[in-house]
Amino acid sequence: MGSPTVGISAYDMAATDLLDLAVAADEAGFDAIWLGEHVLLPVDYDTPHPTKKEAGVQHHSGPIVALDTELLEPLVELAAIAAATTRLRVATGVYILPLRHPLATARAVCTLQELSRGRFMMGLGVGWLQEEFDAMDVPFVERTRRFEETIDVLRMAWAGGPFKYGGNHFSFREVQVTPRPTDVPLILGGNTERALERAATLGHGWFSSGTPTYDDARRLQHCLHAIRTRHGLTAPFRCYFRVEGCEPAVIDHYRAAGIDDVVVWADQVWHGPTPEARRETLHAAAAALGLG
Repeated sequence: MGSPTVGISAYDMAATDLLDLAVAADEAGFDAIWLGEHVLLPVDYDTPHPTKKEAGVQHHSGPIVALDTELLEPLVELAAIAAATTRLRVATGVYILPLRHPLATARAVCTLQELSRGRFMMGLGVGWLQEEFDAMDVPFVERTRRFEETIDVLRMAWAGGPFKYGGNHFSFREVQVTPRPTDVPLILGGNTERALERAATLGHGWFSSGTPTYDDARRLQHCLHAIRTRHGLTAPFRCYFRVEGCEPAVIDHYRAAGIDDVVVWADQVWHGPTPEARRETLHAAAAALGLG
């Protein structure tokens, strides 16, 4: 399964500040930057975030997307980070897959994976904000099937060479996205029973939605591995859990339960009045966690 890792989950950050954070995280020994996204803010939206129904900690208070939220295009931002770092993995956490045409997504990801020299992980979600889908003219009720068909198209595109596809939502004659295979780990998100089933059977790993409690994290991990066992799936499968707090005792508590891949929130390790102060805070957190 590999060595234990500590990643950083970023959202609502200016593009230049996040780039500075990523460069410092690369130096300090963090594993990855996970960048959350929304394409836009639907003003006065009413849809509640799915984790509002859960007992876990909600790290972000108030609306997930507001007028003062800094929204970034994740593949553009991660390409800039990849070019400025050497070992840090870059990941979407998560990318709202049904909002885009799969061929455009496949092409953009090929470029990003080449720029990152294989360090990109694609965290994926079906989306939850109906008003965002409405603004993008994508039927909200079709998002799950569009999600599943898009994964099919992505895998065919990244296999290299010509291919064609005929589905209910996407259909096209023979095309080619890349002449050579491109390896992209697919890390599916979502905490619901249906989302866990998708992640365990379609993905190379799973990324938590929100910040589950410790007990919920253990339950979710057990559910994912039970699903894979039921389907006879034996390939390595990593589960990335966002946790509340970055103290060594918190991380050790999860690792004692066999949860080796944890992700801390950016504002817990990157804060201070100046860029220099933020770097010092980050490096202090890395030293306390034994990263290097």
